[in-house]
Amino acid sequence: MSPSNRREALQLLGGAMTLPLTCGLNPAVLLGAEAVGRPIRIGQIGVGHAHASKLSVYRDSPDYEVVGIVEPDPELRQQAESQDTYRGLTWMTQEQLLNVSGLQAVLVETSVRDLLSVAETCILAGKHIHLDKPAGTSLPQFRRILDLAAKKTLLVQMGYMLRYNPGIVLLREFLKQGWLGEVFEVHTVMSKVADPASRYKFAEFPGGIMFELGGHIIDLTIGVLGKPEKVTPYLRRTTKSVDLLTDNMLAVFEYPDALATVKSSALEVDGFDRRHFVVCGTEGTFHIQPLDNPSVRVSLSTARGKYAKGSQNITLPKYIRYRDDALDMARIIRGEKTTDFSYDHDLVVQTALLESCGMSLDE
Repeated sequence: MSPSNRREALQLLGGAMTLPLTCGLNPAVLLGAEAVGRPIRIGQIGVGHAHASKLSVYRDSPDYEVVGIVEPDPELRQQAESQDTYRGLTWMTQEQLLNVSGLQAVLVETSVRDLLSVAETCILAGKHIHLDKPAGTSLPQFRRILDLAAKKTLLVQMGYMLRYNPGIVLLREFLKQGWLGEVFEVHTVMSKVADPASRYKFAEFPGGIMFELGGHIIDLTIGVLGKPEKVTPYLRRTTKSVDLLTDNMLAVFEYPDALATVKSSALEVDGFDRRHFVVCGTEGTFHIQPLDNPSVRVSLSTARGKYAKGSQNITLPKYIRYRDDALDMARIIRGEKTTDFSYDHDLVVQTALLESCGMSLDE
């Protein structure tokens, strides 16, 4: 990747939003909360998403006060009420939550089919949102949500759980310093063995296992290389089970001076351990594996900073999902920083995800 393309990727990642996200809100509400040290008032809509239990991170954080939880499906609500994540919370309707005094943000954790409709309602109500992945099947609706959020100066934080993984954070520093040289290749895999019940659930959408898992690593790939010139999907169904899940998928991203391969399957034994993200440049290679509890091996053509020439392993702290996302959201809402992931970045990621799944960009 040329220096100009690398700059474009970094700008896409975080440069499009240059004003503090609090500037469109009622300053009296924000200043009042800060003056007395009150936490940010947040609620959650939905418990149907696979990552809905992240609410426990917000309950444990001094930055937040969880004011309510919404789940209109009686069966899902009954299941959730017995779980520690939701125990003791106030259950309410969506309308009640959005009218809670001082509510500033909402975690959108519904089933995937409902994510965009709920997200749009929250943005129209003037709330920041954490929107879990993937961002639905309708690219026009997602674009509309981002446009509305931009007009209202509201945060749309996507639920891509690897953004603040310490291995990824370190990779960004290497790229910022130019220590890997010109990036010419990204190779990444995110797979697992999906049980029969999960296969049926994932088969609801034509995007298969890539639609379920691939967004996490596509988000990282776009962060390194920017918007691809072309995405070519390879869709395979290896097992002949009755669920019809496309379970073995590959996408190739083409750039003027680079290629990226994004792989996901629902079949790989011990797939969690082999989840990885590899960036190859003319001056070095940066390999993160596994992703969930990251370990890094870096190979350099010459010494860079405190890192020696040659190959070395880098020990990283244990990664706790979503804790840093929650901290980042709090800082953005308080106006202490701008987002690291622009509206443009999220739109490019969703476009590339749909292309990787062979899904329509027009519906």
